[in-house]
Amino acid sequence: MLFRRLVLLLAGLGVSLSAASATTPTVLTTIKPLQLIAAAVLDGVDSPGALLPPGASPHSYALRPSDRRAVLQAERIYWVGPDLEMFVERLLNDSQTAVALMGIPDMALRDMQQSPPDGDDHADEHSHGHAHGHDHAPGSLDAHIWLDPHNALTMARYMAQDLEALYPDQASVLNDNLAAFERRLTQLDARLAARFAPLKDKPYFVFHDGYGYFEDHYNLAPRGIFSLSHEVQPGAKHINQLREQLQQAGPSCVFSEPQFTPRLVNSLTRDLPVRKAELDPLGSEVEVSARGYETLLEGLADELAGCLEQL
Repeated sequence: MLFRRLVLLLAGLGVSLSAASATTPTVLTTIKPLQLIAAAVLDGVDSPGALLPPGASPHSYALRPSDRRAVLQAERIYWVGPDLEMFVERLLNDSQTAVALMGIPDMALRDMQQSPPDGDDHADEHSHGHAHGHDHAPGSLDAHIWLDPHNALTMARYMAQDLEALYPDQASVLNDNLAAFERRLTQLDARLAARFAPLKDKPYFVFHDGYGYFEDHYNLAPRGIFSLSHEVQPGAKHINQLREQLQQAGPSCVFSEPQFTPRLVNSLTRDLPVRKAELDPLGSEVEVSARGYETLLEGLADELAGCLEQL
């Protein structure tokens, strides 16, 4: 009877129960990739939310009042850690409901160690190497952990076990979802590894040192990383220095991201034998579903391999 009165009251106010509950997800993530992994584990159980809106950057986002309310009301929050989501660090560091996934057991972490090739300050040589310990200076680790399929599985396994406390009656469903995710991802990983195998020496350049986990996993390495800010237009001298690198590389691929303006990319690549494509490591356009993480991974692979295969 009480529930019926609540329904009638909400209806009279023009609010539906689903709309009311949609604003306060039980499980909240900071970024879309973590939401996609959680959605695979919670398939048929619940719908995880995400703080960061599509197209926003975790490096520069500012919390809204509604975001703060969602954080305070969520029963479990998953975030990468202060190396990535600085916008929410102060709110989550002391939270009893938040889990920084960079710190969970068995996570393979990658050092951010780069040295400029041939004395050039504007492109970084890619470095390889994983660190399984956690005794590192702040900011020394690559925070893009979701781009390694093995790390994605590590996170999914952690979530499945962790969420049993919130959904005790659905524990078997969580474990079944985890097993299904692991099967699908293992098969996808094998297909992608086979596709990238003949492409490991193809030259390409990226605008953001955000793909190291993906590149290490599939034995790829960019010829250069253009350390450009999408918020500040580089000067003519800087553009000419980067163009010289592209000229020396010959036919190659240049991968930008959604936030970079076509004008910047076009001025950098004009009249050079390069192919252009776009990578979205956050999966901004990916639908949230049980197979969403696989869609994100396959989308990156299609853009990256699709361009390299044409060289």
